[in-house]
Parts: sequence; structure tokens; C-alpha cells
Amino acid sequence: MPPPPIALREQLREERFNGVWTQELNRVFADVAPYYDQANVVASLGMWDFLLRSFMDTMDLEKGDRVLDVCAGTNAVGIALLKREPGLEVHAMDRSAEMQEVGRRRAEALGMRIESVIGDVHKLPFPDSHFDIVTLQWATRHLRVKQVFGEILRVLKPNGRFYHCDMLRPANPLVETLYYSYLRLCLNVTAAVFGSGPSAHGLKRYFINALEMFYSADELSLLLRELGFQRVGSRTVLAGMIGFHRATRP
Repeated sequence: MPPPPIALREQLREERFNGVWTQELNRVFADVAPYYDQANVVASLGMWDFLLRSFMDTMDLEKGDRVLDVCAGTNAVGIALLKREPGLEVHAMDRSAEMQEVGRRRAEALGMRIESVIGDVHKLPFPDSHFDIVTLQWATRHLRVKQVFGEILRVLKPNGRFYHCDMLRPANPLVETLYYSYLRLCLNVTAAVFGSGPSAHGLKRYFINALEMFYSADELSLLLRELGFQRVGSRTVLAGMIGFHRATRP
């Protein structure tokens, strides 16, 4: 079934998934936090490091840049940023204290400092024009996209850069069908291997439904432009299953 028109999609996504977003996802991420990184390696068939490198390759970094990593999870991107440019000032924000606790331990073990804020990323607790760079990865399909992207635009400095990475809805219907079939198998196998709790088991169908109503790479580029971002660019890997976007604030 094709997704709803772009003009209606945000409203319909919220109507369908609001209960999951506001209540159930917190329990899921608290459950999976201890093994989240290992599960991603398994689910991606060992391509997790390749995908992280591909995302990092989209970024232009300068010493002294102030960076906000939105939906930072276990700080994989924040750590990769500091490995590449130790002179960055990196802030992380995520709704899951459990995920950020894992990320804090990972960063501290490497002698890195990442300032952490726990809260709802739909309302960023930072002043206007505050960051040189904002990153967001592997989470947008669980968010009210226009609201979060609008907040990111607000906190970016003029000419600040936004870098985005996520699973997307493939534009090719055949690829899309095969993609969802693999994800159903993958979710079951991963849950069994890592002993996921009932919260994660209960949302396996949601993760497919969220992608079915999400955006293709081109649709997400259009949405970024409509919100006011400029110099929007994108590339995809794995036949459009994964997309990397970059954009700037005017």
C-alpha cells in the first residue's frame, strides 16, 4: 500500500503512532540500551561500522565547532566526531537516560567529554543560533519530523550544518517489499539472540509500520526545503534503504 500524501503524512503519522512515541518507546530503549550497539551490528549484517563511516563522510568539521547530537543514543556519533576532530564541543540530547548512561561510560572510557541533556527533542532547550552543527541519526521515523527539524533549524547558527541519517522508505516498491520481509526476520532473530524483554517484543510490528509511513530520500529532501533549509543534498545506500542528508540554515 502506498504511503499517504506528503501534505497529510505528518498528521496521519502522529494519529497512528502518538501512543507508541509518548509511552512505549521509552520502555523499549531502556530495555535494549545494554546491548543496543551489538544488536545493530547483528541487524545490519556487520555493516554498522560502514554505515557510521558513510555518515561521517558527509560532514565538514572545524576545530572549535559547537555540535549538538540529537537522539544521541549511546553516543556512537559523538564519539566518532571527537575521534575525527578532538577540538569539537559536543553536546548530546536523548529522551532515554538508560541509553545516555551507556554512552557516557563509552565516552569516558576513551577520555572524551560529551555534555548530556535528557529530554524531549521536540523542544530543544537551547537558544536560537547556538550550534555550528546538528546531527540526527537512526531516530527520525519515531519523531514528529517537522517539529524536530524546525527546532534544529532554530538552534543552528546562520550557515550552520545539519547532518541526518536514517532508515528510509525505499522508492522502489520491490525493494520496499523485500526490505520489510528482511526486517521482520531480523527483528525476530535479534530479539531472540539478545533476549529482548516484552516491551521490545511488543513493538516489532510498529517498527515496520513506522517505515511504511515514513519518507523516501527525495521526499525528505523536499520536506527539508519546505521548512527553510538550503543547500539540501542526499545520497542513499543499499537501494534506498538508508539515506544520508545534509542541509544548511540560511
